[in-house]
Amino acid sequence: MAPRFFMEKKIKQESLVVGAIENAFKEMDAHIARERCVYAISGGCTALAVMFLLGKLYVANAGDSRALIVRAGELIPMSSSFTPESERQRLQFLAHLQPSLLGSDFTHLEFPRRVTKREIGKRMLYRDFTMNGWAYKTVQEEDLKFPLIYGEGKKARVLATIGITRGLGDHDLKVHDSDIAIKPFLSCSPEVQVYNLCQFEHGADDVLILATDGLWDVLSNQEVADAVSGFLGNCDPDDQHRYTMAAQDLVMKARGILKDRGWRIAGDRLGSGDDISVFIIPLMYGTQQPQPS
Repeated sequence: MAPRFFMEKKIKQESLVVGAIENAFKEMDAHIARERCVYAISGGCTALAVMFLLGKLYVANAGDSRALIVRAGELIPMSSSFTPESERQRLQFLAHLQPSLLGSDFTHLEFPRRVTKREIGKRMLYRDFTMNGWAYKTVQEEDLKFPLIYGEGKKARVLATIGITRGLGDHDLKVHDSDIAIKPFLSCSPEVQVYNLCQFEHGADDVLILATDGLWDVLSNQEVADAVSGFLGNCDPDDQHRYTMAAQDLVMKARGILKDRGWRIAGDRLGSGDDISVFIIPLMYGTQQPQPS
């Protein structure tokens, strides 16, 4: 009888860390679900976490906060924003598999605009979970339902309710004036990106920037990187508060100044009206870490 050989996958150390972080997010979401009944706490939040272990940075993001590394002037995005537009296919596929999640008021299909009754029987562009592009279909009565994802950019909403697709909590959130639950479409699973600090030499101005969407709503990655690099470049390298001050400077740049028409930033653009939280963390560590004066 031929011997049986059993193969076992080789699991990298990095994969174990990533899996532990992913499990931690799921456990936290379950913990929130249990405690919401005890403490009568509703609502939810996005989550952006960073862990340093054995020379590597692990950046985990669930939501629309953002992490960015600036190294010698180079921009290295360390997260992706999870929005109704970026996760359209995942949401549509879920609704396709479980149409009961949409109730009788929504459709998982996407159209360039709302479909009207007079367009029944006509051909119109659409796309579903299988498509990146657009194609034509003949409009039917069921296509008049409100789309699962509606709007563009920051105005895009899932089930006309929420503008993010990943985060923690929101277990009891429902579509206004209905029993349609939002939670099945909100994933607590983070995207985890890894940055190996040991592969590069880092200077005192090389940093990891973490911020909520209140910052990124009005400032681009390049604008943020330029602002931080410029600020740190004008600071005393021995100033232990330079990173905190650089973070404060970013908040002020995103909020802007109060004018007759409201808060305005550079270029007379509208300033951020959302909550803004910013962390700036130097990437030098170990033998590279400057000694305090």
